[in-house]
Amino acid sequence: MAAEQKRLKEDRLRTKNWKRWGPYLSERQWSTVREDYSADGDSWRYFPHEHSRSRAYRWGEDGLLGFTDRQCRVCISLALWNEKDDILKERLFGLTGHQGNHGEDVKELYYYLDSMPTHAYNKALYKYPQDAYPYHKLVEENARRTVHEDEYELLDTGLFDDDRYWDVVAEYAKGTPNDVLAVYTLTNHGPLPAKLHVLPTVWLRNVWSWGDECDAYLEEKPEIRQVGPGRAMIKHSVLGDMAVEFDVGPEGEAAPLLFTENDTNYRLLYGGPNAVPYVKDAFHNYVIKGDEKAVNPNRVGTKCAAHYVLSVASEQTVRLRIRLYHHLEKPPVVFGNAFDSLMDTRKEECDRFYEGVIGYKSSAEQQVARQAYAGLLWSKQFYHYVVQEWLHGDSKTCRPPEERLNGRNAGWLHLFNRDVISMPDKWEYPWYASWDLAFHMIPFANIDLHFAKEQLLLFLREWYMHPNGQIPAYEFAFSDVNPPVHAWAVLKVYKASGPTNHRDVLFLARCFHKLVLNFTWWVNRKDPDGKNLFEGGFLGLDNIGVFDRSKPLPMGGKLAQADATAWMAFFCELMVEISLILARRDPIYEDMASKFFEHFVFILDAMNNVAGEGLWNDVDGFYYDHVRDNNGSLPLKIRSMVGMVPLFSTLVLHDSEMKRHPGFYKRTKWFLEHRKDLASKVLVRGADYDGNEEDTLLLTVVTREQLVRILHCILDENEFLSPYGIRSLSKYHEKNPFKFEVGQQTYFVDYQPAESRSKLFGGNSNWRGPIWLPMNYLLIENLQRFDYFYQDSLKVECPSGSGKFMRLADVAIELSTRLSRLFLPDPYGSRACHGKEERYTKDPNFSDLLLFYEYFDSETGRGCGASHQTGWTALIVNLLRSAHHRKSLSGDSTSSLCGLRSSY
Repeated sequence: MAAEQKRLKEDRLRTKNWKRWGPYLSERQWSTVREDYSADGDSWRYFPHEHSRSRAYRWGEDGLLGFTDRQCRVCISLALWNEKDDILKERLFGLTGHQGNHGEDVKELYYYLDSMPTHAYNKALYKYPQDAYPYHKLVEENARRTVHEDEYELLDTGLFDDDRYWDVVAEYAKGTPNDVLAVYTLTNHGPLPAKLHVLPTVWLRNVWSWGDECDAYLEEKPEIRQVGPGRAMIKHSVLGDMAVEFDVGPEGEAAPLLFTENDTNYRLLYGGPNAVPYVKDAFHNYVIKGDEKAVNPNRVGTKCAAHYVLSVASEQTVRLRIRLYHHLEKPPVVFGNAFDSLMDTRKEECDRFYEGVIGYKSSAEQQVARQAYAGLLWSKQFYHYVVQEWLHGDSKTCRPPEERLNGRNAGWLHLFNRDVISMPDKWEYPWYASWDLAFHMIPFANIDLHFAKEQLLLFLREWYMHPNGQIPAYEFAFSDVNPPVHAWAVLKVYKASGPTNHRDVLFLARCFHKLVLNFTWWVNRKDPDGKNLFEGGFLGLDNIGVFDRSKPLPMGGKLAQADATAWMAFFCELMVEISLILARRDPIYEDMASKFFEHFVFILDAMNNVAGEGLWNDVDGFYYDHVRDNNGSLPLKIRSMVGMVPLFSTLVLHDSEMKRHPGFYKRTKWFLEHRKDLASKVLVRGADYDGNEEDTLLLTVVTREQLVRILHCILDENEFLSPYGIRSLSKYHEKNPFKFEVGQQTYFVDYQPAESRSKLFGGNSNWRGPIWLPMNYLLIENLQRFDYFYQDSLKVECPSGSGKFMRLADVAIELSTRLSRLFLPDPYGSRACHGKEERYTKDPNFSDLLLFYEYFDSETGRGCGASHQTGWTALIVNLLRSAHHRKSLSGDSTSSLCGLRSSY
């Protein structure tokens, strides 16, 4: 058994706690909802970046290239100073939603390079300028720019033009579960010698300033105390006694250790007295202001740093080593050759692990996959939020304003989050989003199946899921509605758990019962008229609509959403399949399969019943949202992803498979015979392509004719088909904006290929043109399933109007190839995701670095939105198709890109 696989097994069986330590430290705790105790709920203004170095956090910590235990009790991170900045660089900087012309945005250069699932080896890179960091310039210039202009980025400032910057590489490894090795490699890329202050910092999360509510397990305040040159002991009543040792610097001498408390500087921020004499921003004051009285001369506190002052020649490198270990797991030799040898061993084990995961791919594909997985793993974060405590405040602090008792998340008193969770992006989104997480678990299942299962189960537990059955959306509004993709992720992860007869049925059953509750919540809350036409609100698609779909319509009436209704058909179909899998072992689940089968059919009838004012437009050959009131139903003719969601429901049921479940088979046959009006619309019968004479049912929202018509639109390069995948809004609306008039107000939607020009939802998200990986992934997966059913009997023109017809599986390969172009280098070394920034093409110190953006410009492929949204964008690892790979697959229309789900 490979070393990492052995560690994963030991951790899963709880014989060794390999995952206790990891890159679980947030990159932004300031300005989060958890730290917001304002009356108006404006978290950006209540706790700005300017406060972050001086103000203790209540619910977590943040840092630069950091490492921590799974509850963030003891944190390791870096602080840097180039002798030019006004601020000690302890955390990443970015713009708030009020400051950015396209919403909040991190303004730093950092990259996740490697990680194993147990975090026995991790590597990341931060690029730090040698001239003063342009905080004010970034704020002022982005404030000046309009939504019609590009964001002003750090590379645009010219700071990196002469290579006057440092590469700061952080590597972490583990000797044992509680023996953490850290190496910081600092390279001066500038043309001249330069100085750099480096402060590897160890500190303790503040759980003592708030009251007993914060940490019931803490018996006494923890501390860090120096016990020798470069050595300190950590006393912690939960983790036990630990040692942290800082190796000597390049000159062979131990760096001085600085100590302070992780407590708020009330005097600076509020003009009041400090609770303790030494406060959180002491190292900033000591290093930059030269205030020697800022640090504790007794060399004890809850925050400790070694202060290295480095003078490094041009293109030269310095390595600093740190080790944190439990006193019972002390290594025989702390540093020396044994340290370096262990670090090399972990690197080799990481290589071997990914050789098994990635398999045969081109070197370029391997590079993309390796960094995508690294981003997934580095984006795991300790997330702590107990709503009842947050609403009512702590006994040792001032009570929150009364307004919050009836404000944000007041209806989620049961919610108790204190876990390591997969985040979309640890700076822009340092909080979970439930539908994002469902997509994260698909690539996660390739590398850490147990973690994927545990994450999906976690969101169905009673301290996450609302008693009414709703899954929490995200911390800004847990009651917002995300698409119901959790069941899909559960089924995908279940199928990744082993061969057909050896899969984790217990996991599937545990999820199923909670998913039934969630399904019932949808039916009771989002089908207001009981007609199987659903509302859902924004459904994670933010500004895709002509107005905010989460609010009452400006003209009155109700909005029947094509995507919400199709998502519910998707949910039904998934629950049919899960029920039948579970019915193999217990026939009681056949009743549930029948229930979801019939509900699926009723939803399809509602969607496609033109006479009954359904959502299908037979003239345009597309699905639209409809405004419904007493006067009838009015379609909102916007050609968007909303109308593609009906393609996501496909399940093939062979007659022989159905007969294995007599109760389900009998009820299904009865239904088809007695409701021929419905059966003729929604079920397609076909011959078995293996030569068997039996009926095959395709559970799908769309008929063959509807499928062809929708695909004609989707595969039209003048509409949805981009060189880099499928657009979220048809390019048709570039010249033909959709307009909707209500009284004197005109609402409109036009095609926007990149950043949003609308301030709807803060302007930091855009579904009006760009390419999004998750929706492309679902489309590709379902094209494969349609192909499994239709095979050679159905070919479509791709691109539309080209005269080239191909099977749907080949269309799936074509789309995967286009998506791969976002990340794979072209013959000139350029990657579309990096846009026009030539450094990533010409500079060897940038050319191998990748960023997995939130979404992508549908004309150029340039990355937009959150730059490290490695969660759902990591889906690319299952789709990668280089030109060589595509050639090798030509003629093989049955090849699997996403993992074919042809039947249960």
